[in-house]
Amino acid sequence: MSAQAFQKIYTKISQITKATCSLNATGVGYDELAVIDGRLAQVVKIAGNQVTLQVFRGTNGIPTNAEVVFLGKAPSLKVSDELAGRFFNAYGDPIDGGAPIEGQEVEIGGPSVNPVRRKQPSELIATGIAGIDLNNTLVSGQKIPFFADPDQPFNQVMATVAMRAKADKIILGGMGMTNDDYLYFKNVFSAAGALDRIVSFMNTTEDPAVERLLVPDMALTAAEYFAVQKNEKVLVLLSDMTSYADALAIVSNRMDQIPSKDSMPGSLYSDLAKIYEKAVQFPSGGSITIIAVTTLSGGDITHAVPDNTGYITEGQLFLRRDSDIGKVIVDPFRSLSRLKQLVNGKKTRKDHPQVMNAAVRLYADAANAKTKLENGFDLTDYDERTLSFAKDYSEKLLAIDVNLDTTEMLDVTWGLFARYFTPQEVNIKAELVDTYWPKEK
Repeated sequence: MSAQAFQKIYTKISQITKATCSLNATGVGYDELAVIDGRLAQVVKIAGNQVTLQVFRGTNGIPTNAEVVFLGKAPSLKVSDELAGRFFNAYGDPIDGGAPIEGQEVEIGGPSVNPVRRKQPSELIATGIAGIDLNNTLVSGQKIPFFADPDQPFNQVMATVAMRAKADKIILGGMGMTNDDYLYFKNVFSAAGALDRIVSFMNTTEDPAVERLLVPDMALTAAEYFAVQKNEKVLVLLSDMTSYADALAIVSNRMDQIPSKDSMPGSLYSDLAKIYEKAVQFPSGGSITIIAVTTLSGGDITHAVPDNTGYITEGQLFLRRDSDIGKVIVDPFRSLSRLKQLVNGKKTRKDHPQVMNAAVRLYADAANAKTKLENGFDLTDYDERTLSFAKDYSEKLLAIDVNLDTTEMLDVTWGLFARYFTPQEVNIKAELVDTYWPKEK
């Protein structure tokens, strides 16, 4: 007997909005998929027998007597080792010309991990970017966003993190990407021969905006397979969560829901939290670490999306262009990893915490010297040296194109200390100075 025989088919739609169709139906589940007039839709609201479906490609041209076929399942992804090295759309269908995936079908968007099954994160995730590894070290199982202006090269940074990060699998979720971005990621991964450990889910600007809402759940369902079934360290890169939130706003506005702050839906916090809370360190060794780009509008971190994100995540990485060196850096003043103390000096060299603090303090002294200079005050010899140090520190450590391991980062910083300051000015424990201060050649 065909599967069609078990599908519920209706032909009487009672209400059509710009994004949704409503009808009377029974035995239908929340999040269930349906096909309306040949277009994929999803149940978003059930009130008694009244069922409201969100139509992914919009409702334009759908008649009230259109055929509505309920598929009896929520959006799902087939998971297996075959996912590695492949590119998929928001529905989990291959877009790289390869064969369909064979594997176990898993509904996306399941619950986050029970706290009793979580372990305190304690593994270092090294990215090779000193602005992250030196000052804002990432820990497996952490959730952290990049805050960046739309014109900054955040996708290049994401690709760099994907190539350098010491992780078993990288899952990339692209939302609202241009075709150039998509091809950029594909070319970078292919050229580096790294496709075997990368899984990509892509929604481009040419795809319906509403489809973006499926991408994070698809990416995290793939991540859960590798972290839980294979005990692997998985790094999930999501770009861009502002596009995701904009898609949420489009749907809620079309459903005539009353918007909250900045035209965002009132459910924004919980919508973001259900994604970020999938970050976890398992006792068995598997982990899911989430790094997500949140683009800012004119640098405004009070906007609802970065504002809510800051409450949920464990810090943020802030990108800005440094006018002194003409490069994008990870800003040490506005970036923060709330879990770095779990690995700094424990999984890295013992001088790491003191070197990090001393360097940022000297960088702050340089910022004060810059203010004096701009206000017409004379600079002291120490001020001049801090300014020279800050420029070198930005160029050799904070810039996003720097690629060093954590030991090299510490050695470079000690070299800068010795070049511009005395041990007394740097103010680090004598035993560390004796061990690591560069010896005169």
